[in-house]
Amino acid sequence: MRILMIGDIVGRPGRKAAATLLPQIIREHKVDFVIANGENAAGGRGITGDVADELLRLGIDVITMGNHVWDNRDIYNFIDAEYRLLRPANYPEDCPGQGYNIYSGPSGRRIAVINIAGRVFLDYLECPFRTVDYIIRKIENQADIILVDLHAEATSEKEALGWYLDGRVTAVFGTHTHVQTADETILPGGTAYITDVGMTGPYNSVLGVKTQQVIERFLTQRPCHFEVASGPLQLDAALLEIDEASLKPISIKRIKEQVEA
Repeated sequence: MRILMIGDIVGRPGRKAAATLLPQIIREHKVDFVIANGENAAGGRGITGDVADELLRLGIDVITMGNHVWDNRDIYNFIDAEYRLLRPANYPEDCPGQGYNIYSGPSGRRIAVINIAGRVFLDYLECPFRTVDYIIRKIENQADIILVDLHAEATSEKEALGWYLDGRVTAVFGTHTHVQTADETILPGGTAYITDVGMTGPYNSVLGVKTQQVIERFLTQRPCHFEVASGPLQLDAALLEIDEASLKPISIKRIKEQVEA
């Protein structure tokens, strides 16, 4: 079984990159299940119902979110009804939406996807370690495969959670920093791990934003309006291969594809 995790999709360029490159990647790598982080999918901040529908029509099975989950208020109109959209599970309990769900995969395999947010340099939410502990206990014997999208800033926090969950979940995919890391591995306990899957969006940018706007912010230290960049596109992802008999990870590898806008 092969599962694809797509790095943060940024704005219209990111959606175009996914629409252009994803069908080919699915065919070439015989992908069975697709997850994508969509917290920047609508104009670079948040997501709308129309954008979520657009991504799901591309063959994406689950959309995960992050710290920008509430930035576009349209999400309140559909997050409770759309079971294929997840927000970080460690937001307060009375927040709308769900932080995890169990989906039907190939051959009837039950695939649990958990969306969790880090706390270092981000909003101080419930402890991601204890929150995932709680979810794993709750879904015990209900899932064959457990996948975690860890949306966090600090590499140390991501690595620590990866080691903490080693042997208890199938894979931990890091998102949020928009820069693909070269540390994909199978940890000693059998959990596949990568610190950050990367970004799907404009290649000539700073994390998807027009370069000059970000440079101006650093030079002046004043607020600056950020816009999604244009030009050549990239799709960053991680491909996870799972043994059909043992349901343990066999390999995890990075994917980075580019295409002209």
